[in-house]
Amino acid sequence: MWIEYKTVPNLVMAEMWKDTFEAEGLTTKILPTGEITSWGERVSYKIYVPKGREHVADEILRKL
Repeated sequence: MWIEYKTVPNLVMAEMWKDTFEAEGLTTKILPTGEITSWGERVSYKIYVPKGREHVADEILRKL
């Protein structure tokens, strides 16, 4: 089960956050928002982390 953790404005930032979280051992998914026909690099993306592991993501953010 995954829970939405953060929304970012584009694909580059989503991949940056995904790489940051996964470098610390937290599996992460990114999915674009909106209709499938509008997906691309410039749409906002949602970052998902496993349910119950939000505190790990919070700790990673605190370390930055």
